[in-house]
Amino acid sequence: MKILMVASEAAPFAKSGGLGDVVGSLPGALRENECDVAVLLPRYKGVGLSSMRRVYDLLPVWIAGIFYQCSLYLAETSAPFYFLECPQLYGRDGYYGDAAGDYPDNAIRFAVLSRAALAVARRVFRPDIVHCHDWQTGLVPAYLNTVFANDPTYIGTKTLFTIHNLGYQGLFPKSALPAIGLDRRVFHMNGLEFFGKVSCIKAGIVYSDGISTVSRRYAVEIQTEEYGFGLDGVLRERGSKLYGIPNGVDYGNWNPETDPYIAAHYSVDDLAGKAACKRDLVREFGLPQAAMKRPLAGVVSRLTPQKGTELIIEIIPELISQDVSLVLLGSGDAEYETPLREASQAFPEHIAVRFGYDEAVAHKIEAGADMYLMPSQYEPCGLNQVYSLRYGTVPVVRATGGLDDTIEEGTGFKFREYSARSLVAAIRAASAAYQDKDAWKAMMRRGMRKDFSWRVSAAEYAGLYRKLLTARGAA
Repeated sequence: MKILMVASEAAPFAKSGGLGDVVGSLPGALRENECDVAVLLPRYKGVGLSSMRRVYDLLPVWIAGIFYQCSLYLAETSAPFYFLECPQLYGRDGYYGDAAGDYPDNAIRFAVLSRAALAVARRVFRPDIVHCHDWQTGLVPAYLNTVFANDPTYIGTKTLFTIHNLGYQGLFPKSALPAIGLDRRVFHMNGLEFFGKVSCIKAGIVYSDGISTVSRRYAVEIQTEEYGFGLDGVLRERGSKLYGIPNGVDYGNWNPETDPYIAAHYSVDDLAGKAACKRDLVREFGLPQAAMKRPLAGVVSRLTPQKGTELIIEIIPELISQDVSLVLLGSGDAEYETPLREASQAFPEHIAVRFGYDEAVAHKIEAGADMYLMPSQYEPCGLNQVYSLRYGTVPVVRATGGLDDTIEEGTGFKFREYSARSLVAAIRAASAAYQDKDAWKAMMRRGMRKDFSWRVSAAEYAGLYRKLLTARGAA
């Protein structure tokens, strides 16, 4: 099977979150399941060309009578990664926006990526399946089912649309339709229309042959009003085509036995290096040496309502009273930075924060913390709790989405009600368990033995591809 993946980011080339990790790791795992995979990404400003070769000087991308001058580059890694170069669209500091907000031309930026995917499918890599990721590529199935519905090039080509986070929908005014090359006849409740706007994520849901999301629990949750972000109805209608496949983890990048970023290596059979990693983390964040004797909680997160940032802020006084230290690495909404900064200044013995993202520091937190906090409002899959298990850092999570799927009794602590009170109770239980060193080490080891590698998940994707190819008729 030939699979063309289309996405807005993939590690190590461009990454802002879990989507980048998945698209960076899944292609290599799929190749072990008899899948010939290629990936198409935008070439953002920070993606260098030194290890790439140019495939097309001029890849023809036309939308609504406008020609977008694009080039195509190829990097051969675990799979062929193609990069669409269009400086006026992608040669910017941010992937999706800047300090002022989302780029106003994002509809066009990702419409061009979607149309370029079809040009690549015609001229460079002829796929059986186009696998699209999140709203940025939701227009691919829409184009195939409208503009190119009668094009013989794409007869038999199937589409899979993966929802990584339903909360990000790619909403644009109705006036964007001509610019993205779609007829107003698609603007209705069974098409792209969503409360008077064009929804790119709805385009992917409605027009794709199959839909997947990144955990089994989340596939159920998004069909409910609580988690459906207004799309629960259409997802229920397409429920027979909706599959939950959990994300895997690339243990080549996240492994305490080999991690180049951490102070000492350790394993499930020899935990000695964990203490050295904690000492290094305490030093990295400027906490006092006394923090070595306390439970140390870590957080690496976007600072957004989804991630439960307000709960973390709310419980800081309780952390102090429980004598728990906290280190946090985060970026996102500015409204959360001020109270976090003030807390670190008011309680420098216990609280340390750093804003932005730093890959090395993220690894240090996973290795050096005793416990890891993920009090998410919702969590499609989550990767950090799985990294934490492998590093012997006990997760404290809200039981939602992939967090509920991956954390079991005996490997971490879960709470259900989204409230500061429930989070505090879970941390109190974890802190009490921490005092029994033998029991705590046993919990660490149980988590470290869990296997969430891509092996199983990639096989599930390969099975879904085969199912789509053998299905009769359209979705």
